[in-house]
Amino acid sequence: MNEEEGSQPSLVKLREPTMSLRIILADDHPIVRQGFRALLEREGFEVVGEAADGHEASRLAQTLRPDVAVLDLIMPGLNGLDAARAVLQASPRTKTILLTVHKEDQYVLGALQAGIKGYVLKTQPITEVVQAIQQVARGGLYLSPAVAETVVQAYLARTEFPLDLLTPREREVVQLIAEGKTTKGIAEVLGVSVKTAESHRANIMEKLDIHHIAGLVRYAIRRGLIQP
Repeated sequence: MNEEEGSQPSLVKLREPTMSLRIILADDHPIVRQGFRALLEREGFEVVGEAADGHEASRLAQTLRPDVAVLDLIMPGLNGLDAARAVLQASPRTKTILLTVHKEDQYVLGALQAGIKGYVLKTQPITEVVQAIQQVARGGLYLSPAVAETVVQAYLARTEFPLDLLTPREREVVQLIAEGKTTKGIAEVLGVSVKTAESHRANIMEKLDIHHIAGLVRYAIRRGLIQP
């Protein structure tokens, strides 16, 4: 084929199509999940699953292997921090984003220690959630501006995050106790014997030097396992 005189090879390349990111949402309020799902799908994301608690989010991650899991911080049974750990164990390539109203340093630093890649405040517009998803999917880290300031202030103050003496399973037991579950109820949730649940409870009290339920509830609140 003859080229017209003086013509140059085209420098314009067609943009390669990109696969939509696959997302799972975890929040114990159905109306919140439905709202986020509609907004994210409008932005071109594919919401492949919804969970009402951390345990369900972990199971979905293992089955669906999503690109990103967006998790609420306060959920029954298994909170967002420990749910993020469970998601990462079930699907190591999945990036996790925590969605919360809390910006105190103990929550933010705890999230970073748990391997969470995004920390977004619920007070921000949906565009920030979209930006967070895109950034963590590329391998980056995203913190809401107010949260980033918290991290900087904690660093400047050389804040030490209190060492967590408990294992992930023991934190789960503390959360269940604080939510009012009996030893039998805890055993049923965890799929263990009552004797094992009692052993977990005794070990927790010994480690924390807390010997009554009220003390465990206060510990759970301080650690962000439940809301006051």
